[in-house]
Amino acid sequence: MKKQALMLFAGLLLPNLVLAHESLQSGGFMSGLSHPVLGFDHLLAMICVGILSAQMGGKAIWLVPSTFVSVMLLGGVLGMQGIALFSVELGIAFSVFALGIALAADKQFPSGLAMLLVGFFAVFHGHAHGTEMPLLAEPILYALGFVTGTAGIHVAGVFIGLLSNKIHYGASLLRYIGAGIAGLGFYLVIA
Repeated sequence: MKKQALMLFAGLLLPNLVLAHESLQSGGFMSGLSHPVLGFDHLLAMICVGILSAQMGGKAIWLVPSTFVSVMLLGGVLGMQGIALFSVELGIAFSVFALGIALAADKQFPSGLAMLLVGFFAVFHGHAHGTEMPLLAEPILYALGFVTGTAGIHVAGVFIGLLSNKIHYGASLLRYIGAGIAGLGFYLVIA
């Protein structure tokens, strides 16, 4: 009986310990995780980053996505701090367009150029994540969530890119997918 009373007392004093799930509206990890996954423009750009890094091969497979994630986190901090950035939505839309074109081109880009390109776009994506953080959010958990979501999308893109090498006409299929993504990006730019 004492053990049950102690557990009830602890549950009353520390209710977060007895919660099994976190609400998406709470602004913690799950809210941050869902932002890049449920944002169609973010999802398209980030999947392209993963596929492009796989097409490049070698160290680019981890360098290009990790550059995106690192710089995106810096952009997220800028957004959380309320530091204004010009044309964030246009920057995100243009990233979808440009990364789709890069994917459709199926060219070997120098790693440094690819890192510069994705780093530039990552600032806009991160800023959007940071400024759209819910008011009641735990900033560290929210940031950890959007970093994890982004990294997961990049990994999925890498797997898609590597898998395309194993199937007949895989490279052509990725070029068509890239053209489609570029078309959606163009629509986002002009809309």
